[in-house]
This record gives sequence, structure tokens and C-alpha cells, in this order.
Amino acid sequence: MIRFDQVSFSYGDKEVLRELSFCLETGELLAVMGESGCGKTTLLHLAAGLQGPQTGEIRSDHARVSVAFQEPRLFPWLTVRENLLSALPQSERRAGEERLSALLAEMGLSDVEGLYPRELSGGMKSRVSLARALLYGGDLLLLDEPFSALDEEMRQELATRLRRELKKEGKTAILVTHLRAEAEAFADRILRLPAKTE
Repeated sequence: MIRFDQVSFSYGDKEVLRELSFCLETGELLAVMGESGCGKTTLLHLAAGLQGPQTGEIRSDHARVSVAFQEPRLFPWLTVRENLLSALPQSERRAGEERLSALLAEMGLSDVEGLYPRELSGGMKSRVSLARALLYGGDLLLLDEPFSALDEEMRQELATRLRRELKKEGKTAILVTHLRAEAEAFADRILRLPAKTE
């Protein structure tokens, strides 16, 4: 469970979140929508503990958080398979190897596991980044527009696949997206942040 209680956050004089309150139960999938600059990415940073609220309170019982950014951030000197395993501490690599093949198949990456990032399309890089976050195995998954390099049809398909995988594992997740169809394919409910006025 993660709960935001009257959370506000500003960058200098620019307020991006004002008294935001919501509760996300364990195993629930939430999509966050809103115009650019309304605080969607800031919400994820707060949920991840990368920043703290300036007012209000955030409570979370998630011990391990996985993040997939809009930019894939893959290591260029590692293959797809090696990039995925890099998410795990050395002590967890053996167990990760056992899960890796199934995850590669689920994300449509089985044919490219030996390739390097420079050999992948933007959409494939996004899938690898997403698979790496899943392999890490956090009980809370935070997704900042991870499908943005894909066309709309593929975005919905991958959002549906991801929902199936997360529901199977009982994971909690927050997805930031601009597309209503993508949000509906992924989430149990949608949180729309209000537009900011000057």
C-alpha cells in the first residue's frame, strides 16, 4: 500500500502538486494522466523516495521499488540479456537466470537477447528497460511513459501484456501516460492531475 496525504511540492515558485491525496492498495494498478507540467513525474519521484514532500505525508509499505524511465538508460557495452541481469545483485543472478527466459518471451525479446542496444529500435530498447525493471522484482513498479517510443497500437498491446504480468505476480504499479487508451489497457483506475494555471 502507498498513500499520499495532502502532499504538495514546488520547484521554487512553481507549484506542481497541491494537497494531493490518494491511496493505492497492494496489487492495484494506477494510471496517472494530465497535461505537461502538472506533476506526473514529480509524483513518481515522491513515490520512489527520490524526493520528499514539502507538505503532507507519504506512507508506503513497499520495501523494494522498480523504476522504468521514459529514456531506456541501457548500458551500451552489454547485450540485452546482460542489461537485464545487471539489475540484480550478484547473489540473485542465479534465480534471475531462471526467470529470464520466460520474461524475454513475455516481452517479445527472445530473438534479440544477444544484441547490443545500438542494434535495437527505440521500441525494443523500451521493452528491454521495462523487462529490466520487472526482473528486478520490486513490489512497487513506477513507470514514466515507458512506451513513448512505440506506436499507439503497440503501446496498448504492451500495456495489456504488462498488466497481465503484474496481476499474475500481485505487484503494485503506477504508470504515467498521456494516452487514455493506454491507461485503460493497463490500469484498474485512473488518476487525473489538474492542469496548472499561471
